[in-house]
Amino acid sequence: MIEQLVSAATEGVERRRAEIPLADLESQLKARGEDRPFREALVRPGLSLIAEFKRHSPSAGAIDTDASVVETVQAFERGGAAALSVLTDEPHFRGSLEDLRAARDGCDLPILRKDFIVDEYQLYEAAAYGADAVLLIVRALDAARLEGLHATALELDLDPLVEVHDEPELQRALELDAAVIGINNRNLDTNTVDISTTFELMPDIPAGKTAVAESGISDAGQLSELERVGVDAVLIGEALMRASDREAQTREFASDHDSTREQPLP
Repeated sequence: MIEQLVSAATEGVERRRAEIPLADLESQLKARGEDRPFREALVRPGLSLIAEFKRHSPSAGAIDTDASVVETVQAFERGGAAALSVLTDEPHFRGSLEDLRAARDGCDLPILRKDFIVDEYQLYEAAAYGADAVLLIVRALDAARLEGLHATALELDLDPLVEVHDEPELQRALELDAAVIGINNRNLDTNTVDISTTFELMPDIPAGKTAVAESGISDAGQLSELERVGVDAVLIGEALMRASDREAQTREFASDHDSTREQPLP
């Protein structure tokens, strides 16, 4: 599964690079606009919510193919989301870079570009189209590529969310000194989801890191337990996108879970 996703991402990069040279993207960075620190939004008191906009997924199929980016992200913002995640992968998630730009124009929240990042070109795209952070999936990248992409992201003022699924991947993220670590409860090889993955890996994430739980979170009742073990933020997409009232559902997930914990930045 992951190999197919990475292959499709690589093909997409080559196609877009032929259409828009890297120099054109670099020239757009001058008009990027105000800074919206992504990591800082995740370490405020309580459990922060990253609300995700997506129309479709390989596992769930169609979710809401006609969803309006602007209307949705504004509902997320009104509901109290700390940050956004926007899917830009087209073949598998029906997303686009234009969705990213629309989200940037439609709200004031920091935005994660969620895609299968395999090339530095995509980092320049992310910055040019309005992202404040990018997803780097350890499972999809060899050590040299991961290190290079992480360094370039930081140079472009993009916060890298380094995603892991098991202990060896977590160790690679820690060797990289990643500041924001995402624990994906979904196995990208089998597409199965087990939220216990977060509970198993959290004890090995050192203090000072920002931990994000991803996938499999559909019930507000799960959030207190995730916060109890030290999770700083949760990324939730499908449960929000399927809600009849996205603002109300966002508010339920984003409500304070009786915590005064605040993870300090190193």
